[in-house]
Amino acid sequence: MNQPATIVRTGRKFSQVLEGARQIFLRDGFEGASVDDIARAAGVSKATLYSYFPDKRLLFMEVAQTECARMADRTLDLIDQTQPPRQVLTAAATRIVSFLLSDFAQRIFRICVAESDRFPELGRSFYASGPEMGRERMSGYLQQSIDRGELQIDDVTMAAEQFSELCKAKLWTRAVFGIQTEFSQAEIDEVVTHAVDMFMARYGV
Repeated sequence: MNQPATIVRTGRKFSQVLEGARQIFLRDGFEGASVDDIARAAGVSKATLYSYFPDKRLLFMEVAQTECARMADRTLDLIDQTQPPRQVLTAAATRIVSFLLSDFAQRIFRICVAESDRFPELGRSFYASGPEMGRERMSGYLQQSIDRGELQIDDVTMAAEQFSELCKAKLWTRAVFGIQTEFSQAEIDEVVTHAVDMFMARYGV
């Protein structure tokens, strides 16, 4: 599983392979994940696995991209964006903070950092499907709010980046360094409230 190749995103077992790979990557990391274990977890043969993903790096990137895309969709697409900015941003921040603290996000982040020297494309892929996609979605919403006269922002891209960073305050650092592994809803709500308050204090009309 080390030949450059493309992904075959067709066939009824594609999602099955992705879910099996997700389980094994989170359990064993990128380097420790074996083809045999992934195939077993997915309930498919090695031949079937190879037919979809001839390269393990492509499989890992697809798992990360799929999960991050789901997160990006949940962050804004499922929120009524016609509501006032404070309400929309609070809902978005709650989803962002919860995702950042999730076992999946933490493990994938550590894998990308650990493998960044040997496989920099892993980090680039995770960034593109995670932070970058989230920034673009948030920028789109902020621009709509500006057009409606609800926010006053000169640099929308920077504002979207700032909002994301505000959501990382306090808890994310503790999670990354393994200082804290469980977080109450009250702790998450505290970060969300401060993030939205600070953002609105800077950009609210």
